[in-house]
Amino acid sequence: MDSQTSQSSQASQSPHTFQVDLRGLVDLLSHHLYSSPKVYLRELLQNAVDAITARRAEQPDAPARVRLYAADGTLRVEDSGVGLTESDVHNLLATIGRSSKRDDGLQEARSDFLGQFGIGLLACFVVAERIRVVSRSARTPDAAPVEWTAADDGSYTVRTLPHEARPEPGTTVHLVARAGAADWLSAERVVSLARDFGSLLPYDVRVDDEAITDLPAPWDRSYPSPTTRMVALARHCHDLFGFTPLDSIELNVPLAGIRGVAYVLPSAVSPAQRASHRVHLKGMLLTERAEQLLPDWAFFVRCVLDTDSLRPTASRESLYEDETLAAVREALGERIRSWLTGLAAGDPDRLAAFLSVHYLGVKSLARHDKEMLRTMLPWLPFETTDGRLSLEEFAQRHPVVHFTRTVEEYRQVAPIASAQGVGVVNGGYTYDSELVEALPSVRPGTVVAELDADTVTAHLDAVDPAEELALSGFLSAARAKLDPLGCDVVLRAFHPLSVPALHLDDRAARHEQARAEAEEQADDLWAGILGSLRGSAPRARLVLNHLNPLIRRISSLNDRELIGTATESLYGQALLMAQRPLRPADSALLNRAFIGLLEWATHPSFPEDGAR
Repeated sequence: MDSQTSQSSQASQSPHTFQVDLRGLVDLLSHHLYSSPKVYLRELLQNAVDAITARRAEQPDAPARVRLYAADGTLRVEDSGVGLTESDVHNLLATIGRSSKRDDGLQEARSDFLGQFGIGLLACFVVAERIRVVSRSARTPDAAPVEWTAADDGSYTVRTLPHEARPEPGTTVHLVARAGAADWLSAERVVSLARDFGSLLPYDVRVDDEAITDLPAPWDRSYPSPTTRMVALARHCHDLFGFTPLDSIELNVPLAGIRGVAYVLPSAVSPAQRASHRVHLKGMLLTERAEQLLPDWAFFVRCVLDTDSLRPTASRESLYEDETLAAVREALGERIRSWLTGLAAGDPDRLAAFLSVHYLGVKSLARHDKEMLRTMLPWLPFETTDGRLSLEEFAQRHPVVHFTRTVEEYRQVAPIASAQGVGVVNGGYTYDSELVEALPSVRPGTVVAELDADTVTAHLDAVDPAEELALSGFLSAARAKLDPLGCDVVLRAFHPLSVPALHLDDRAARHEQARAEAEEQADDLWAGILGSLRGSAPRARLVLNHLNPLIRRISSLNDRELIGTATESLYGQALLMAQRPLRPADSALLNRAFIGLLEWATHPSFPEDGAR
């Protein structure tokens, strides 16, 4: 009884083999692993190239040919590679996921192969309903050719053939298109895909008699002159990416086995836009959409390169993020950085043309690279009250480099500051305030200060105390009108005379204003909490220009209600001139002031022009 139990237990523990639904696996490949059915041709080329590489590892003088023939919904691919015996066929082609690179002593040479995941011919079922492979081994010349035929339902047959069926070593793959996929096997499509995937392969690849490989790569060719090289690379870029570049940058990293070129875009792009690059792995196109190849700041170039060190993902359509890729990214970034430094040192006209389009990319780099910031100081453009200048030139003109953190703040103060001789840099654009603050680290002795409302007000001329005292009634009425809006009223004399009023605030004032508004709308609990956060931050202020004729007329009014309406109008106009976003209370004030002025203008008792 114990013996029977033991035998039963052993039987129940015996290993079983997974049953694979090939149609389901093909659907998984075509809809989830691969981005497009076109990868079937890459897999065929890859298998052929790997077979030739395997044969040449043992027979260095062996022929290296791949031939493709497409007609009437069928495709035939012939290679002069290592070939297979009947035993190889059973071990390799009939076992999904098995890689021939792991066997026959080729583990050491595996880095020379393109394929690393053993999916192989299975990908061809994405476009084919039947696959037939005829192969003859170069390692066992006396072995008969073998034929492996498989259908997309998972069934296959294997048989040996007469020697004349395949006189030379190598492999021939025959595909028959599945319903609706014949276009993928058309001659025109096969030529296009073969050229796209295999133009840089190291062996002789042809579709019918048309050559596919085009070696050496454009960046590795010899040219009569630098100008000829530049023109040739520009043509290559236009054919590949569809644009004529501003310039081309050599990408040569021998330690990482990388050769290629980066093309500089001729028009500006958003820093948030992910650049897509073309990466070839040992000559075979791996992806057209490599996004993590360069540092984020290098969004102004598109790259094409060949590598033998980067790892592909399982689909072989993108790069595996690892330490090697991180090191390559840094090395390629250094090449682009060196190109910029070279332009600054020897070709200022080309640098100026580049920066006029792509200054954002260089600013992004200069934020974290002090040497790049020092190099680019004479070239990077900034918006200032003196016009569009570099920080170097602006710092030479002004002992203190004032800047604002937002565009709105700059627009408030730029006309007034300029008239008072105060230099201001608009730091509201991407990266600009960071670079201005970093200026003293690369230009010792430079004083940098953020411009706030107090600084601007301090540079405006005070009004004679006697005159201001005489206008105390007017100022009191004006302040009472704007006090609910969290805004003070001050009187100053400044240029230009055409500006009647200036609205000034800073971030602290806006934060306090936002807190007060939230407190008004909150329940008792939150109102108490927000009230406890009340700070001593300065309030916004409306600076009235005592030199402006309109302000002088308004300040002579005796009607407090009319003074209030005029003050609201000046406040609203100052907000609009500063291009500040209007709160609901501000919009209501503008409507109220507009209607109030219309009522006064049309009131029967309102004085005529001649009586004013």
